[in-house]
Amino acid sequence: MHLVTIIMNALTATNRNFRHAARLLGLDSRLEKSLLIPFREIKVECTIPKDDGTLVSYVGFRVQHDNSRGPMKGGIRYHPEVDPDEVNALAQLMTWKTAVVDIPYGGAKGGIGCTPKELTKSELERLTRVFTQKIHDLIGVNTDVPAPDMGTNAQTMAWILDEYSKFHGHSPAIVTGKPIDLGGSLGRESATGRGVVFATEALLADHGKSVKDMTFAIQGFGNVGSWASRLIHARGGKIAAVSDVTGAVKNPNGIDIPSLLKHKEKTGSLSNFNGGDSMNADELLGYECDVLIPCALGGVLNRENAREVKAKFIIEAANHPTDPEADEVLSKKGVIILPDIYANAGGVTVSYFEWVQNIQGFMWDEEKVNDELKKYMTKAFHDIKSMCETHECNLRMGAFTLGVDRVARSTILRGWEA
Repeated sequence: MHLVTIIMNALTATNRNFRHAARLLGLDSRLEKSLLIPFREIKVECTIPKDDGTLVSYVGFRVQHDNSRGPMKGGIRYHPEVDPDEVNALAQLMTWKTAVVDIPYGGAKGGIGCTPKELTKSELERLTRVFTQKIHDLIGVNTDVPAPDMGTNAQTMAWILDEYSKFHGHSPAIVTGKPIDLGGSLGRESATGRGVVFATEALLADHGKSVKDMTFAIQGFGNVGSWASRLIHARGGKIAAVSDVTGAVKNPNGIDIPSLLKHKEKTGSLSNFNGGDSMNADELLGYECDVLIPCALGGVLNRENAREVKAKFIIEAANHPTDPEADEVLSKKGVIILPDIYANAGGVTVSYFEWVQNIQGFMWDEEKVNDELKKYMTKAFHDIKSMCETHECNLRMGAFTLGVDRVARSTILRGWEA
């Protein structure tokens, strides 16, 4: 499926979920409208000299969606298909996501329409610095705190931090996802995958089960999928199938994840792993297992393949992996879906811990970061469950009503809703 189609589906689904939550909560129509409209949309032109001396221009965006609960927070992506609609949908989603895990942020998102692999490191640095110069007076430690996203990384954040600090003095809390040497947090790299596992543990415990009793299939073996696999394996869970863009491997007796990680590191691929049989990557979503964890792209579960799903639980580690039609099919089958808006919030939660550490000028050890993450993820699950009981709805709507309700309450208390 084309990326633009997935993005439009994500935007439509986000708006539909928001409206459904607003109805369940009985929100006033004026308040509902004001919660959807972004606080500010920024569009800037970034012109840089390429290494050969020619000038080239790129368009950069930042959408700041809501700041009723705190500074706005969200990633910056470098991707050729970055556009205002996509950035808008993702900024809105961040508003609800930060509210679900109850961290004091609102939502934002940004990006530059470019192809990072076609730019040299020095060109990327110049582009990042020009973008920062254009938006430095609209972001801030208490205003809007960017983070890495698709096509950006810790190095990108280091350049933003350096450029921003030229205008505002040393400000490590201006971005999260930084290198450890510049005030990044321990535990940040594993945070999203670890959060997925804490969320899974909370859901299974609610059903009287634990990780060690279950078999798992994991789609996507990048940062999130590999960390989730490693942590599930360490807890005694049986991972029966794993796939990524390089291939797929299955072993009904359980894959030895540390060996698979070594194999992938050495060969760059999941293919030809001798601890399991290769399989067609498309078959993974319908593989026989208790828990399916999509950790890769959006829109992977659709009306057709949803019928093939044999898992009893789906943990949405990716953003928007289940399209609305698949949602309906899976609900009818009795599959329990833990929504992305909660399941993958470990990353932004540890970003919040990084920001707190930078403001205090006092760094935590990794054990404290992981313990705090577990507390936040577990509490959020119980908060979602109580909304499910109040509004007699599924976990996706429980999470949306929780997030929207918290933002609506802050908006009313500030007197902004009129």
